[in-house]
Order: sequence, then structure tokens, then C-alpha cells
Amino acid sequence: MTVELVAIGPEAQQRLRFPLPPGKKFCLGRAPRAGYKVPWDTKISREHAEVLWNGQFLDIRCLETARNPLVVAGKHNRQLQLAIGDGFQIGETEFQLEKAFADEEPAPTDDILADRGFSSEDLSRVAYGNLDQRLEILANLPKAMASATSDEEFAAQLAALLMRAIPQATATAVIAYSDMASQETSIPDLMRCDTRDDTIRFRPSRRLVQKALSENNSHLHIFKGAQQSAGEFTISANLDWAFCTPVRAEACRGWSLYVSGRSPSGKLLMSEEDLKGDVRFVELLAQFVGAARQIRRLEQQQAGLSQFFSPTVMETLTGDQAQKLLEPRECDITVLFCDVRGFSRRAELCQHSLREMLGRVSHALGVMTRGIVLHEGVIADFQGDSALAFWGWPVPPEEGPAAACRAAISIQNEFRQATSTPNHPLADFRVGIGLSHGRAIAGKIGSTEQAKVGVFGPVVNLGSRLEGLTKLFQASILMDEPTAAFVRANLPASEGRCRRLARIKPFGMETVLTITELLPPAGPDSAITNADIATYESALDAVIEGRWGQAFDLLSELPVRDRAKEFLMILMAEHNYEAPVDWNGTIVMTGK
Repeated sequence: MTVELVAIGPEAQQRLRFPLPPGKKFCLGRAPRAGYKVPWDTKISREHAEVLWNGQFLDIRCLETARNPLVVAGKHNRQLQLAIGDGFQIGETEFQLEKAFADEEPAPTDDILADRGFSSEDLSRVAYGNLDQRLEILANLPKAMASATSDEEFAAQLAALLMRAIPQATATAVIAYSDMASQETSIPDLMRCDTRDDTIRFRPSRRLVQKALSENNSHLHIFKGAQQSAGEFTISANLDWAFCTPVRAEACRGWSLYVSGRSPSGKLLMSEEDLKGDVRFVELLAQFVGAARQIRRLEQQQAGLSQFFSPTVMETLTGDQAQKLLEPRECDITVLFCDVRGFSRRAELCQHSLREMLGRVSHALGVMTRGIVLHEGVIADFQGDSALAFWGWPVPPEEGPAAACRAAISIQNEFRQATSTPNHPLADFRVGIGLSHGRAIAGKIGSTEQAKVGVFGPVVNLGSRLEGLTKLFQASILMDEPTAAFVRANLPASEGRCRRLARIKPFGMETVLTITELLPPAGPDSAITNADIATYESALDAVIEGRWGQAFDLLSELPVRDRAKEFLMILMAEHNYEAPVDWNGTIVMTGK
């Protein structure tokens, strides 16, 4: 048996139904971190009570944070045990323990006087009726959607709109199943009701909802009145007709609009002809809801994705093959790992103005984002003051790692320009960037509950290591060997230059690699000239070959502003400018 805790507020649209699986505890409150939320009543504490259905009774216990008691027949309680049909009150909200409408007993077929499905073609020949009033209802729909902060809130407003649109309705509901296959045995994930009569414990017919959703058409039932039958079919006394309309849109999959009512006093039962106009209008309303939610979902997806993807990538991911392209796959990837220098020091100085610091970090991340997206990259993650991006997915770039290199140079240039601008938010920040290229898995990565577009593989770790090494070598951008080889062969000198800095074995790794600095193109204001690059690389060759005296002399020729030389000079000074006996040209890093 499936049961629900029903919350009933003072206003008609304030109706919530909470499923209670046996043996599972839930928190009930106005805004619990996890659990069941009753947002309209300020007398309900944020986390008010713990509820547990044990299969026979509901145990409910007020938490220490609960200001107000559980009220039954005027008596105040902090703990209760309820059976089905029992209830209690907190503040202005009543709670009732009921069987879920999924447990509804099938009605005898001879109680149903009319059982009719309506195709769109059938309804196209039916007049709407009350046109002016119903146009006003449709005009209010966008406002309801815009003001709602959740599906639950929108469903409640939509149920109220249905009630206004169908004057002869006694009760309306918006119902949603996430698992269409389990309708026969499960309760809905979402159900919001509205009624004209607060004394009615309205529970829509599971059978009627199932029929409308399975046939994907509006479906109407007219059955014997309360004076003729027990009224089991609607589980609501005195209601003798009901219809249900599915919302046909992927954004509303499993949603339906439900309307039920009673025949006027002294009148024969409502007929199909009496209700056709209402069915057609609800069908139209369902089309508006489906289309509007579909557009809103696409807009939200586009807005969210556009922060992380370039227009070209966005065009690819929103095409016909989007889902297939999102699947994780192995491909050649260029990784860019970018981190802000000076952040920790500034954060310490600004510990009493954290909002200002947050604004500056957001500005820095904005610089990174612009550089990455402008050059067709994908942003995989932000971590504090750093960003991880990659190229090569969902489609391989035409120029290999070139786009990643251009992005790195543009980010570096913008930070460099900030340092020469007085009072700029980034004036005392610098940037370190690591670039690596290799095989990796990219796409939708994560768990079934939560996933994001990301990249996975050793190349990501290498990019992070290279970014960390920019601190030691006092260089802005470092590359691995595959990326550097591509730059030398394909990137014009007018866009960027490179120079080998050292041959190292990173801490914790067995691989020996030559790290290379990516430099902006030469110009009148270049800190490092092409001649400086040639001198440094000659010095590096001398270091590798053990000719340290010659290497030191060459490095001494470089300008003071070329700080990268200091790493090799310090290394040689520590060994009295003589290569160790077992020297093989590789610098073994002893720390991260």
C-alpha cells in the first residue's frame, strides 16, 4: 500500500502531496535542506519535523528547531503516531495521511456512462466558448511561467488558471510522472490541485490519467452521480465527470492537465456536448504550456551552455547529432590549465572585504572565459581562481593545438595590459598557464545523478603540472613537447614564439619531458627578443651536455628582466657550477 501526506494550506492553490515509502525518514519543513517543503506557512519552521511511515503508522516528531507544535483536536503535541485518515495541523496548514491515488480500486465498468477519447481532429470542429475570458487566461500564462521559481510553483499556478478558465469545474490538477512505464503502480512525481470546495479531498483518477497519457489524447469520463454509485472512480464525492489532457512536449513528458466537476443541481448528468468546448480549450492550453516550456528549456540550455562553449561548438551540440556527440569518447585533446598568480596574497590582505575580492576573481575568470570561448575552446571547470579548458571535442579543430595556444596568448596579453593600467581590478594579478596535448576521454562525464561536460586522462594532469611549473620558471605559459612541436611547425611567428626551458622529470612521474615556453610575437616592446631565445637555448644545450661554465656565461648575457634564466643559474650555483658526476641532462624535480 502506498500512502501520502497531504498538505492543505488556507488558499485553494496551496495543496501538496508527499509520497511516503515505508522505512524511509523525511524532513518536513518550510525550506528543508532535503525533504518535503511547505513554503507558504511561516509558522512552519525551516526544518520542522521528522516523519517515518513504517508500513502501518506514520511516526512524526518535532525537531528541536520547531517553534510550533503539532495540533490535533486543539491539543499541542511534539510527537504523534497517525493511522491512515488521521491528520494534524501546524500553523495554518492541515496535514492528512491518505492512501495514494495509485492505490485506487478500479471502478466497475457499468458505473462509467461515457468513455470518450478526443483526437486533435475531433476537437478542431468544436467551438471554444467564453472566448474573451479564455484569451485572458492564455495571456496570463507567460506571467505565471516567468514568476514561478520551480515546477511545483508553476503547476500550482497552472491549476489555479485551469479553475478560472473552466467555471463548471469543481477541481483541477496538474499531474506529472517522470517514469511513464510505472504509472500503474507508482504515485506521480508532481501533483498540484485546486478546488472550489475546501471540504473535498480531491484525488484524480489514476486510470483516467494513464489512459490519456498512453493514448496521447484528451480523454473524458462521465459516470453515475453520487446518488447512483459510490463514486469510486474519482475518489471524490459528488463529482460525476472528469477529463484529462496530456501535455505533448518533451519538456513536459509525463505531464497532464486534469479537470473534474459535478453536474449542476437539478440538472441531468453533464453530457459530452456540454464538455467538448472545455476539453478543446484545455487542449489548447496544454499546447501553449508544452511549447512555452520547450522554448524556455532551450533558452536555459543555450544560456547555460554559451558560458562554456563557443558559438561553433554550440551549433554542433544543438544539432541533430547532439546526444551522440555528447557521449564520452577518446580523442586527441589539447588541455589549457590557467591559474591566477597573487590571489592568495591579495585574499589575505582583503579578508575584510571579501565581496570586493570576489568581484576581482570573477573579473579574472571572465578574462579566461573570453580567451577560451573566443578561440573555440570548451570550459570544463572552474576551481576557485583557476579554469580548465580543452580543444578537440566535440569535433577536432582544423589546426590542432593552435587555437589553444592563441587562447593562452590572448589571456596572457589581457592580464599583462591590466598591470599597466592604474586602479585596474587585475593590476596586481598575473597568470600561469599550462598547455598539454594527447589522448583523453572527453564528453559528458559524471554519475547518473549529476554529470557535466569534461575531460579525463593523463594529459589533464600534465597540463596542471605545467601550470604549476610556471611559478618555478617564472614563465607565463609552459607547453609539453607535442604542443611545442606543433607551434614550431605550424604557428606563424607573428602569432607566437617558443623556447625550450629545461629537460625535467616532474615530481611523482617517471616520464622525462622538455618543457617549452610559449611567448607572444616579437615587437618593439618585447621583453625577450629572438636573439635572447637563441642565447637561452644554446645555454640549455650546454647545461644538458654538462658544460655548465659555458652555460652560465651565456645565461649571464640575457637581460635582467628575463627571469626564466634564474632557475638554471640557481641550479648550477648549488653545484658550484660543475655538473654532477652522474649528470644525464635531466633535472629531477623534488617537489610538486
